[in-house]
Amino acid sequence: MAAEHPRIEIDPDVMVGKPVIKGTRITVEAILRRFADGYSVSDVLDDYPHLTADDVKAALSYAAAAMARPSKPRAAIADVPPPAANAARSLRTTGEGGAP
Repeated sequence: MAAEHPRIEIDPDVMVGKPVIKGTRITVEAILRRFADGYSVSDVLDDYPHLTADDVKAALSYAAAAMARPSKPRAAIADVPPPAANAARSLRTTGEGGAP
């Protein structure tokens, strides 16, 4: 996906392979967290003066594209009982560990 976003690169040797602004160690995640904290583009550029507005837009575009990609379906957290409940249920249904 980084090929579609020329200002974003992914390198396993840089920031543990997280997507970063090309030529920096500034992750897309760090930029998104700034926006989540109420920062404006101007605020982000003040924090990272060597970035451009186009770099910030590229991070947002990359993140939007990542969210739009279909992912493998996962069970809802509420549908998955805690591990202890699974173990107790297994013991009751298999009869192991004595009578319930």
